[in-house]
Amino acid sequence: MTTNTNSGGFRGRAREVLLAAVRGLVLALVILPVSVLCFTLTAVSVALVPIGVGIVTTPWILGGVRDVADVRRRLAYEWCGVRIRSAYRPLPPDANPWTRTFGMLRDPQVGRDVLWLFVDMTAGFLTALLPAVLLFYPFEGFAVAAGLWRVFADGAGTYWYGFVPVSGPPTQFGAAATAAVLLVGAWYLCPRLLTAHFRLTRAVLDPGEGELVERVRVLTETRKDAVDTSAAELRRIERDLHDGAQARLVAMGMDLGTIEMLMDKDPEKARQLLTQTRQASVEALGELRDLVRGIHPPVLAERGLGDAVRALALRLPLPTEVTVDLPGRADAPVESAAYFAVSEVLTNAVKHSGADRIWVDLHHTDGMLRISVTDHGKGGAVIGAGSGLAGVERRLGTFDGVLAVGSPAGGPTMVTMEIPCALS
Repeated sequence: MTTNTNSGGFRGRAREVLLAAVRGLVLALVILPVSVLCFTLTAVSVALVPIGVGIVTTPWILGGVRDVADVRRRLAYEWCGVRIRSAYRPLPPDANPWTRTFGMLRDPQVGRDVLWLFVDMTAGFLTALLPAVLLFYPFEGFAVAAGLWRVFADGAGTYWYGFVPVSGPPTQFGAAATAAVLLVGAWYLCPRLLTAHFRLTRAVLDPGEGELVERVRVLTETRKDAVDTSAAELRRIERDLHDGAQARLVAMGMDLGTIEMLMDKDPEKARQLLTQTRQASVEALGELRDLVRGIHPPVLAERGLGDAVRALALRLPLPTEVTVDLPGRADAPVESAAYFAVSEVLTNAVKHSGADRIWVDLHHTDGMLRISVTDHGKGGAVIGAGSGLAGVERRLGTFDGVLAVGSPAGGPTMVTMEIPCALS
């Protein structure tokens, strides 16, 4: 049993060392051309910004640099468990090339990406290549010790293996000993050297305190959006009360005064006015209920997000299928934000999609509330000013939520919303 365990441990270590060397070699072979190309294209494109050409090319090139950096982040975590964060500033989806270019150039994370390219094609190349050299170079030493040095010897009959001049049997043993030492070093150091390469990458790419600064900036923006949204909601409630229910209640008071005067003089006319007043009271009550539902639907408070969305779907003019898989309830502010976000997305779908059916899916996995609204309409939905989706994005952003829209021309359209939260 002990022999099998040791054998398995040896094979596992040998595989780990070989993988580190091969991965380092692959990285080194890819790093040099890709990093040099990206760095060169970036420098040329930025230099062409003053004449206008770079305005068009720079966003595409910097986007490509970000993709390359994201691949390295993923490999760092998958191969060596080194987590490298990023803190890119969001850009408006409908931003023009000028805004996009200078927005990216002012982004500290983009600056780190460009600096990383220079580091990657110099120190990064060497640190990636080192595990492969440390593992494979000893085999040349063993071949030299076996006598192959004579094939490659110079005019003086000497072949240099590292710092060992091989010219005969004594020095052949020196080459073999050097190769053995390097091989032992590879056994212990190869995985660590590959990890060191990715730690160097992290030292340049990771935002560090910059992520905290960016986080504070985003929170400041979302707080401002939340305050603006709340103020707009209060103005809407005041307007609806003033123009709707309040006006009806005032009219009802006047009608009741008239009825009081007509009770003895013209009972029939008083009866007619009483009927009209009763109908006005019903309409005022309906307006107040709609207003309360717009502030916070009672069904949402009583039965939760799933049933509230089902009730919302029943009031739509299109058949809407709702699937709910929520084992509990989120905090009330999160449920409210999610409900009104779904309401806005469904309203957009009914008004603009041209679809004849809508599907809504709500579920909670990995600490994330995920909601998708799908229709097979004409597509073309985008997040931008005036689309309604921009307001949804701001509402979700208050809770660190995100909005994603997939809507190719011709459809279908899928709007996905995610809000980090815990269920109780």
